[in-house]
Amino acid sequence: MSKEARQTMTPLSDLERIFDAALTRIDPYKMIVDHVRLQGSRLSVAFEDQRHEVDLTDFDRILVLGAGKASARMARAFEDILGDRISEGLVSVKYGHGEPLSHVRVMEAGHPAPDENGVEAARAMVELARGLTGRTLVLNLVSGGGSALLPCPLVHDDGADSVRLTLSDKQRMTAALFASGADIGEINCVRKHISGVKGGRLLQLMAPATSLNFILSDVVGDRLDTIASGLTSHDETTFAQALGIVEKYGLEKDAPEAVMRALRLGAEGRLPETAKKGDPATMLATNILIGSNQAALLAACDTARGLGYNVAALTCGLTGESREAAKFFYGIASDVRKSGLLVKKPACVIAGGETVVTLRGQGKGGRNQEMALAFLAEMARDELKGRDIHFLSASTDGTDGPTDAAGAFASREVLGEAEAAGLSIDAALRANDSYHFFERIGRLLKTGPTMTNVCDLHMLVVA
Repeated sequence: MSKEARQTMTPLSDLERIFDAALTRIDPYKMIVDHVRLQGSRLSVAFEDQRHEVDLTDFDRILVLGAGKASARMARAFEDILGDRISEGLVSVKYGHGEPLSHVRVMEAGHPAPDENGVEAARAMVELARGLTGRTLVLNLVSGGGSALLPCPLVHDDGADSVRLTLSDKQRMTAALFASGADIGEINCVRKHISGVKGGRLLQLMAPATSLNFILSDVVGDRLDTIASGLTSHDETTFAQALGIVEKYGLEKDAPEAVMRALRLGAEGRLPETAKKGDPATMLATNILIGSNQAALLAACDTARGLGYNVAALTCGLTGESREAAKFFYGIASDVRKSGLLVKKPACVIAGGETVVTLRGQGKGGRNQEMALAFLAEMARDELKGRDIHFLSASTDGTDGPTDAAGAFASREVLGEAEAAGLSIDAALRANDSYHFFERIGRLLKTGPTMTNVCDLHMLVVA
């Protein structure tokens, strides 16, 4: 590409276009209507190498259940496909993520912290799931956020081994885990073992009904037993592992007494474990992965190439501390700028995954905003002050942490704006206050609810 052509590029705008293209690819409504067909009485499903067909005459009822940020949009797709064949249903979604539906009830609840509305949704779903027969087909619609949006505190009545958890117990445990730096797999391991529906327990409630479970992955590695804490999958983790995670992060004092009691009783084998492989209830379930971070990443790469960039896709499994990931990306950016070591300029380097933030301050932000801020800190230490380097880190659900922003931008221009506004990058990092830092200079990316969720995208342009 000529120097003149490179000069006509608008890297920050291009980064936003690349991200938008990824969101279009993982629209759950489109994914379902493009891959699920009703032909007479036969419902056919075809996602890549997954092929399934169900004869609806084998069932008297079709029930739609769901939990997660994308579940209402998924339910709308099935209403358009099946219409009046749907008997009833219920989905629990994050506030602002609802869709107008005719046959399926939509309940909005809190995320990432579970709230009383989520408990009510869980109670209603348990009532629908109980007492089903083998003539019932359940379509379960599961996406990221399902863990928080379907809080069903564990209750076990058995004399000396009785356990009765509350919403407050789950809220406190969830908050402590998120603040500890635990990854999503560890967090969900604990949440499964203090829940009455997760870890395959929903399947146990529904048995002997048959289920087709459509799953949109927000988990690195796309493990079905981790997405939404494994509502429709057998669970490979144990009470002992959940207890070990709490102890690993030193959360025994922060965890509610009732939670510690439940985990200890479970680790001693005195509480029923989550559903394990071979459980009869899991044999009635068919899990279908409809979308993942990889799909979003590939769409982003295609769009970047169309804009004239040389593209390198790193991974869709990036994890670890956001600040450390930022240093990693800045090292790549410096190498590309200096020598084209990974890919020649104009370059676009893309990765996906889900990092974590260990909270040290009382500020506001999310893992993507924290990564962009840490990237900006590296830029400030660069002798060239980030010349030619542009970065966007954003969550595909449009809400990064407890904020209304998907993520934030970093570039030499952004650095200059921050300096002109008298903002301190180091002070904002110490306070974990990335949101207010970027809000002050108008460099947050705000998409609004995207009605989907497949982790995060981190996009670097060197032009």
